Amino acid sequence: MLRAVRFALGFPRLPGLRGMSSRQPPVLAIAREETSIWERRAPLNPLQVQQLVRSGIKVIVQPSTRRAYSMDEYSQAGAVIQDNVSEATVIMSIKTIPVDTLLPDKTYSFFSHTIKAQEANMPLLDAVLDKRIRLLDYETMKNHKGQRVVAFGQYAGMAGMINILHGVGLRLLAFGHHTPFMHIGTAHNYPNTSAAKAAVASVGREIQYGLLPSVLGPIVFVFTGSGNVSQGAQEVFKQLPVEMVHPSQLPFVVASGDNRRIYGTIVNREDYLVHRHGGEFDKEYCNVHPEMYKSEFATTIAPYMSVLINGTYWDPRSPRLLTYADAKQLLTVNGGSVSKPGEPCLPHRLLAICDISADLGGSLEFMTECTSIDSPFLIYNPVNNESVAGDMSASGMLISSIDNMPAQIPREATDFFGSHLQPFIGEVLRIDGSEDFKNLSVSPTVKDSLIAYNGHLTPNYEYIQDRRAKREAKAAEARCEVTPAQKVLILGSGYVSAPVVEYLTRNEKYAVTVASNVASDASRLVSQYANATHKYWTLGHDDKSESELKALVSEHDVVISLLPPSLHIVVAKVCVASSKHLVTCSYTSPEMRKLSGAAEDAGVTLLNEVGLDPGIDHMLAMQCFNEVSKHGGIVESFVSWCGGLPAPEFSDNPLRYKFSWNPRSVLSNLKNSARYLKNGKLVDVPAGGWLMHSACPVDVIPGFNLEGVPNRDSTIYSEKYGLASLHTILRGTLRFLGFFNAVQALDQVGLLDDKEHARLNPSLSPLRWCDVMAMLISQTDVRAIDLKSCVYELLGRDLVKLSALEKLMNSVISCLHGLDYVFPVLQTWATL
Repeated sequence: MLRAVRFALGFPRLPGLRGMSSRQPPVLAIAREETSIWERRAPLNPLQVQQLVRSGIKVIVQPSTRRAYSMDEYSQAGAVIQDNVSEATVIMSIKTIPVDTLLPDKTYSFFSHTIKAQEANMPLLDAVLDKRIRLLDYETMKNHKGQRVVAFGQYAGMAGMINILHGVGLRLLAFGHHTPFMHIGTAHNYPNTSAAKAAVASVGREIQYGLLPSVLGPIVFVFTGSGNVSQGAQEVFKQLPVEMVHPSQLPFVVASGDNRRIYGTIVNREDYLVHRHGGEFDKEYCNVHPEMYKSEFATTIAPYMSVLINGTYWDPRSPRLLTYADAKQLLTVNGGSVSKPGEPCLPHRLLAICDISADLGGSLEFMTECTSIDSPFLIYNPVNNESVAGDMSASGMLISSIDNMPAQIPREATDFFGSHLQPFIGEVLRIDGSEDFKNLSVSPTVKDSLIAYNGHLTPNYEYIQDRRAKREAKAAEARCEVTPAQKVLILGSGYVSAPVVEYLTRNEKYAVTVASNVASDASRLVSQYANATHKYWTLGHDDKSESELKALVSEHDVVISLLPPSLHIVVAKVCVASSKHLVTCSYTSPEMRKLSGAAEDAGVTLLNEVGLDPGIDHMLAMQCFNEVSKHGGIVESFVSWCGGLPAPEFSDNPLRYKFSWNPRSVLSNLKNSARYLKNGKLVDVPAGGWLMHSACPVDVIPGFNLEGVPNRDSTIYSEKYGLASLHTILRGTLRFLGFFNAVQALDQVGLLDDKEHARLNPSLSPLRWCDVMAMLISQTDVRAIDLKSCVYELLGRDLVKLSALEKLMNSVISCLHGLDYVFPVLQTWATL
């Protein structure tokens, strides 16, 4: 009697079963999950199965010791535990079922991941159609408002929040800080969410006691979205000593927040989306025309956040929360504190991102791969667009984006999911394929979730075949058509050519040709790349050289000139005449500027100053100026130092330098003139070697002995940078201390003299170094033993310079294995 009362009160007959024959009770099967070792959920828990059994439904549960609920629990609930599910009308699971185990003419329900025509799951869809299977996809079960009715959102949010708190603890430890977050594990380490929340609450008490290092500053969590995912994450988050603030308060919080609490803010679309043509945010209009809005999230929200919890749905027509460029910028936002011994400050404010949406390439453009329960974190470095797993100390931002987060809380996730699915099971059991789809008498929620029915896609999902056909046609077209490669001509095979060749040949669409008058160098450069070749070019100023150059340029789409700067203008004229684009690393010469009109008429781009200096330094400068301007500031002084320095442990020669580009150009540039503005006064450095005497200490990297000299005419850039308010502008060349002193020694003895010497002629017999040095210092009759004394006097009795010069000469001679002859030495000079 007691049992009958319990049945009557707690287990009413399910809706949707009326009309089914009582002589043939419906049979439902729960398949075991075989897609992942971590998939321990089920569509229904034992109590929900018991309700079905007592409603007259036979439930078969396939054996599995991985499932979070045991087989005994299902057996005690009245389920039949057996592997054979052939008598079932409906077979349910969470994730997809292996194609070879699909039974024909059955109704299956699971997350199929086919509604976007996902290529990886098209074999599954083909099998469903071939076997006349009726496929119901939980993802498409929606109510009349378009809201999903069967999902795990809340538990995805909870698991994601627990995981990222654990990750923050590990990341801060890698940065040198033990924090209470170290006492939080990953979500699957807890038997249930109550235990996990208790652990988080315990950590919260430690934070209240002041156990977060003050050098970390206020920690701010930003939540996007207000749905189940975000609410689940917030439920865990609020176990901490939390103060929720409005997004507009973030600057104040970061400036003066308390490290005995954690700050949170919920960001909705109206907080960061701005209409492109002005006006207030209109939710309804934005739903229809999201492309008419632009995002200010990267500038108004992101700079203040420590952790981003992203749980928002992203429409591909909408602006992204963060782009690749935004990610780079966020790594420049200072952690906010000053390092002390044993108390390192954070390298940047942003610590971590938990992308619970796991929408690859979606609202977070740089999110291109998911993490996993096995390996929940990676460090993404937007500078090189690379990710590493397992190294918490790597440069970049911590990211967690597990696409099956609720599987870490399997029992509660099963309870929640099943409670939402159960009201529809009666209707699903009536779908046996006997009715025509049009006449199927089930609710719109169930009917509209059927992707396939008796061998055909249902009307709502016929677009899948169209998408497949377009993709396959495009793939077939790509296989049949050979897209002509973009042809790139690189002029020169010196030091700077190798990195360009390596970089361009990474893309198979580029065909690279290296043209040089040193055939052996060009051949060596291209030998390891399939899409690179080389051609000999008679470099010179004669008709033959120009004719060869015209032929080479005409065969290519883009020309990169890595020749000495004086030759760029020759190449530019040929490029303009041939309507080909040109790229150089060198300063824009007056002759090059004169070609501007002709280049525009020919539709040709002449792109100069895109190396390190000039080039990258310009970009960094403009980035700095724009940032200052954006915050209402005015730039009054600009000093920039740039130099290609070797690693300190390799700066062990007298120049403290390694030649990474043309050695002659490196040294001869030091005989140029220079001009800069200092405190409103023009400073001119004459040509002829005075630049070397203007070297001054530069303290931009503490601990390094650096010196620098002004680089050409800095004043012309005040106009180009748009900085009329400057009282100081200096662009300088940076070297390790000792470089300019050593070069002065070379210059003083005449080794930087570019005048021709009749005696230095390849047609004459080679000279010994002592003979050359005697000639350069105008001592025609000097013994080798006296040469050092003469040079010492010429150097003003400067022992430091003499030592540097002597070491340089010995280094060169040692490269020659003791052959003290000048012409081999001159050819070997570049090996220093």
